[in-house]
Order: sequence, then C-alpha cells, then structure tokens
Amino acid sequence: MTIHRPGQPADLPPAELLWARWGLVAVLEATTAAESRERHRTGHWIDGTGLHLDDCGCTWWTLSRRGEGRYVLYGEDESSGVQWYEPAIDMLAQAPEWLPHEKLQDLLGGWELGCVYWYENGSWARAPYPDGLGDDGLDCGMSRFTDRGEALALLADTAGAAADALLEAAQEYRLTPEVLEKLAPAANGDGEAGDLPARLRALERAGLSAATVRQ
Repeated sequence: MTIHRPGQPADLPPAELLWARWGLVAVLEATTAAESRERHRTGHWIDGTGLHLDDCGCTWWTLSRRGEGRYVLYGEDESSGVQWYEPAIDMLAQAPEWLPHEKLQDLLGGWELGCVYWYENGSWARAPYPDGLGDDGLDCGMSRFTDRGEALALLADTAGAAADALLEAAQEYRLTPEVLEKLAPAANGDGEAGDLPARLRALERAGLSAATVRQ
C-alpha cells in the first residue's frame, strides 16, 4: 500500500486493521521488564492510552481508540516538515472535539508533533496541508503496518514461521490466548518462548479476540 508524501487519509487502511497489525507486534514484543518502564520505552507496546512505537531517535507514534469506531493517530518522524513549515500549519484544523486535544496541544507546544490523523465513520481525515509541503512523516512512520509484507517482516524475529498465521488471526480478531500459546512459543527465531504472561496481558489490552469487547 503506497503512502504519499505528504500522506493522504486514503493511504491508511481501516483503523481496525491498522490496530490489529500494530497490536500483534506489541503483543509479541511485550515483556514484564518493559512494562515497568514509564519513560524512555522503545519498540512497540500497548498501555492504557493506546498503541505506541518509538525507535529512540527518528520516529514515534501513538494510535488510540476514542470510542466506538473512533481512532486518532499522531506522532512524528524526522522526515516531517509540518512543524517547521511557514506559515504555520494548524494540525488540528477541522479536527473533531473527541480528539485528546489537551495532550495534542501539549505536544504542539513542545514542537514534538509531526502530524495528526483521525478516523470516524469508516474514513481517515486530517487537517488541510499547503501545496508546498513535502512530507508529514506518515510514510516513514506507518508503512511498516500499511504494507502487509512489511508487517510480516517486522514479525519475523518474534514470530518466525508462525508470522503469517498469527497476522491472519490478529486481523480477523480471533487471536485468543489459546492461539497465541500454540503458535508464539515455538515461533521465536532464537528458540525462546518469550514472556508469555506479558504477552497475554498485552493481548487483553489490545482486544484482538472476538470474545473481547472492543471500544
């Protein structure tokens, strides 16, 4: 799936699919040790505010649920020119009231935000961009999840040969603890079973099972 530079709302897959792919990566990377880190956390993870990724240098992103059928995606990649563009771009122009405006304003005030996309009624949207903007960072930040092949490659270290089956289960919201326990322990490339208790906690937060009520 091609992401334009700057990104277009139609470049993103349905939020539920984006959540499922990102959520699976967060589940498989979960460890008890990482759960205790409130700051300076890297990789992919899920907490009470949503899904996160941070490479400790070039890119960070958050995807949050904001009620039934509503999601917000925000973050920054070093390729984004939005926050430095003159005249200033209002990243929250035309944004709905249900976004986490206080959090976003804090990030804007610290020059830490590169773009904001929101999802409602089955469609993504964002603020208007001027014609001269070259990039908003969406491609570098989200291509790992928008392209199925890249998502599988991202899973290679933690899922090995089971990556495809796990991805299908996650995308269909049938990644139950039983499926995870059956496939994931034998899947790690290094032969390790991984931190199954932490993975199960992350799975519950992500709600990738049809038996889980998703909000």
